Amino acid sequence: MIKYKIDTHVHTAEVSSCGKVGADEVVKLYKNQNYDAIIITDHYYSGFFDSLPDPNGKWEDKIDSYLTGYRIAKKAGKKMGINILLGIELRFNNHANDFLVYGIDEEFLYNNPELYKLTPAEFTELKNGKGIMLFQAHPFRKKMKIEKNKYLDGIEVINGNPRHDSDNSTAYKYAVDNKLRMLSGSDFHQHPDIARGGLILNEKIKSSKEFADYILGNKSITLIGKSLL
Repeated sequence: MIKYKIDTHVHTAEVSSCGKVGADEVVKLYKNQNYDAIIITDHYYSGFFDSLPDPNGKWEDKIDSYLTGYRIAKKAGKKMGINILLGIELRFNNHANDFLVYGIDEEFLYNNPELYKLTPAEFTELKNGKGIMLFQAHPFRKKMKIEKNKYLDGIEVINGNPRHDSDNSTAYKYAVDNKLRMLSGSDFHQHPDIARGGLILNEKIKSSKEFADYILGNKSITLIGKSLL
């Protein structure tokens, strides 16, 4: 049986201001850790787009800037034999929570500008029927508040970032009690974060859409990093 190792929560220095490792090196690190794929989930929030050299420019140009880390990683992944998938870590305006979005492609980001101006309810309406998932990242980290279950496809129950107390055990119990889908991710920003989370799947995944289909289909997963619960 195929065992396919994927990290669901990875940032690049090119786009995420808190990221300290460039996309090329990120891919090398994960290849050396025997991962088959990583999902680039750079921070998508108003602050990033407002900080661009021309914050009032065309949305297409803004998304080109946002996709820089992902595109560098994808190019490196082709050379090294590791699949690079597209996701985002979305924060809505006037909202403290972070959400991991999967099942999207570049076209979706170009055609749906300023997602951060939506509410969780509005984003849920937008994604319905499109095979797109919304998972709440580290929902029990300090200053976070668990979102209403009806807006979530699941929650991140293992967050590997060693500089934050994500209270993974509470997240895991909440997911079990509420019958929510679970994810594990390293929340990679710096070298110490490498390979501290992810999933082992029974199928090879080639795109963010395939990943979303796999998870929404409630297929078998193994959580990496259970020692962090």
